[in-house]
Order: sequence, then C-alpha cells, then structure tokens
Amino acid sequence: MATDETLSLENRLLGRIRDVHDFPQPGVTFKDITPLLDDAEAFSDLVAELADLAARHKVTKVVGLEARGFILAAPVALKAGVGFVPVRKAGKLPGPTLAQSYELEYGRAEIEVPRDAFAPGSRVLVVDDVLATGGTLEASIRLVRNAGAEVAAVGVLMELGFLGGRNRLHPLLDGAPLEAVVAV
Repeated sequence: MATDETLSLENRLLGRIRDVHDFPQPGVTFKDITPLLDDAEAFSDLVAELADLAARHKVTKVVGLEARGFILAAPVALKAGVGFVPVRKAGKLPGPTLAQSYELEYGRAEIEVPRDAFAPGSRVLVVDDVLATGGTLEASIRLVRNAGAEVAAVGVLMELGFLGGRNRLHPLLDGAPLEAVVAV
C-alpha cells in the first residue's frame, strides 16, 4: 500500500515529466524527463528510491538501458555502492560482447553487454526510465540471464500501464519484483 510519502514522491516526479505530443512520430506522446533531471532535489529523491530497491534486494550490479536508463542507473549504482553495467545498442561496445535481439514495431534490434560484465552469482537491478510495451526490458532481462547473472529486481521511473509491459515481463521475472516509482 502506498504511503503519503510515496504518493508525494510520485506526484512530485510526475509533475516534472513533460508530455511531448507527436514525438518522435505522429500519435506518440513522448515522456520527457529532462525537467525532472534539471530539478536536483527530485532527481536525488528518484535516485535514492531506486538505490533503496537495490539495497533491499542485495544487488551487486546495476544495469542501465541505453540511453535514458544510463542517466538513472549510473547514480543509482553509485549511491548503492555497486558497479554499473551499460546495456548498449549493438556495435557500440568494444571487445567481446553478449547480444540479445528483440522485435520492434518495424523490425528487429539488438542490444549488448560486455562479455565479462558479471561475475558468477551477480545479483542485478535492471533500471530504465519508462516501461511501455516491455520489449527492451524483456531483451535486457534475457541478456543479463544469458550472461550468467540473476535479475534480482527491475526498477523504472515510470510505467505506462495501459501498454501492458508488466504483463509481458511477468513470466520472465521468476519472482523478482518490478517496481515503478510513477504509474500512469
């Protein structure tokens, strides 16, 4: 059950997320988090909330999804005192990588992590900005597991519940929690 403090945080963060209609294409409403990032107190509170999720689930690594997930996950890892691992689009990382492909609305995409990103037994918090349809998060969860790590939790700034991403991810989570700081 949400507390007054949680609702207050959710409302404060939601008030700093701007809707940009018809971006990047007509019919899409983009959730712009730059006003939230520009508010040091709100950004700090978001990082603290996600770092608390990391602490509660004893994670050893925080994974951030390209690109806005990087902005959130890196300070979460720092605050939690654990390492940060970027999940990048294919071809953006040097050295040996592990890859996972997934379906997009208009084709396929592929993401990668460094092959040596996780030690055996690593417990990972996967962080992204928005959970929409869940395709990128699904691929990231599969990639982390294929790399030999355990997904201990998934944390997102915002969940767009009407798009059904949580339902898509539920079978993959194996009991790991999926927490959204803001639900729309």
